[in-house]
Amino acid sequence: MNPILPTRSVAKPWGRDVLPPPFEAPAGERIGEIWFEPPELLPGLLVKYIFASEALSVQVHPSDAQTEAMGLGHQGKEECWLVIAAEPGAVLGIGFREEVSGEQMRAAALDGSIEELMAWHPVKAGDFFYIPANTVHAIGAGVSLIEVQQNSDITYRLYDYGRPRELHLDAGIAVAKGEVYAPKWHRPVEVRGEDTLVSGPLFRLDRIDGPPSEALRLDYAGHPLLVIPREIGVSVGGIDVAVGECAIARDIDEVAVQGGALALITRPL
Repeated sequence: MNPILPTRSVAKPWGRDVLPPPFEAPAGERIGEIWFEPPELLPGLLVKYIFASEALSVQVHPSDAQTEAMGLGHQGKEECWLVIAAEPGAVLGIGFREEVSGEQMRAAALDGSIEELMAWHPVKAGDFFYIPANTVHAIGAGVSLIEVQQNSDITYRLYDYGRPRELHLDAGIAVAKGEVYAPKWHRPVEVRGEDTLVSGPLFRLDRIDGPPSEALRLDYAGHPLLVIPREIGVSVGGIDVAVGECAIARDIDEVAVQGGALALITRPL
């Protein structure tokens, strides 16, 4: 089995025509996302790189419970972001500066003042954010990040800076929480060292620095996982996995990391 997942480059109006290494944008295209086809062993997890030259829409995702109540099945989305590069002044919009009602949210989305109501968090490389379902959020201009998420394509746009794209105010406001984003959901990640970034409820995400510890091996033992190298020196089943690729491992024993190489590993719970 070739563990390397197929890659898809997605052009976006807010994407970039010059991407950070090792990625390259085709001539004349603005690539906003590079994502990896979820494998049959792990269909519920999706890994993306996101490159924003302009702000993304203000949006929200429903929870699994909400999509099941809608008759759509298990299609909620929780996600997390690890910032890998940020231009000076770059921000992420997550939650609100103070609690707002659905009526206030709708009015602000219609007149554009929702930008003023949202909390904009200054970011730098190494900052980590978990985005629970129902959290209103937007990625600002000048941010590049790795996103690990539930594999769902249900996104409700509340505001899109005047771009000619459909908004979903009724559906979005029905699931959105007009809350302040809790500090427990974000923190800086140390430059080196093993670190658990997400430990539930829907998936686990860890950063490893060289071979994983025995405790981490036990937590992943017997479960398929995705491997996202951040430095050279990572292989799965004896096949090298380059930076900018993502691979599926049937078990953590298939994963080899040379001392000093950083990688992310993730699995559903």
